Amino acid sequence: QLQLVESGGGLVQPGGSLRLSCAASGFTLDYYAIGWFRQAPGKERAGVSCISSSGGSTNYADSVKGRFTIYRDNAKNTVYLQMNSLKPEDTAVYYCAAATYYSTSYVIEEYEYWGQGTQVTVSS
Repeated sequence: QLQLVESGGGLVQPGGSLRLSCAASGFTLDYYAIGWFRQAPGKERAGVSCISSSGGSTNYADSVKGRFTIYRDNAKNTVYLQMNSLKPEDTAVYYCAAATYYSTSYVIEEYEYWGQGTQVTVSS
């Protein structure tokens, strides 16, 4: 069964850090671009960051630039999202997704595989 599994979410105070992981099972991530999306209560799912299959290209939403870093370890079949200087407005369920082609448009329909999501809560 082909699936993505996110982990690393949790409760953190403002200014804190978390590292999310996106691990694949049943297929290799080497040939896929990976996007991280998030969905806050009452809001639409929105793109946060994406990385090309080689890792040579990355993109970030303006709201997270300078605070989040996406990177991948293809040997571990895993993509990471390092989140620093977290703010309450970063609170959301975070999803990773795999797409055949790298694109910075964050079109949900372009992503073939999705994880189940991991909750990130930033609160004091």
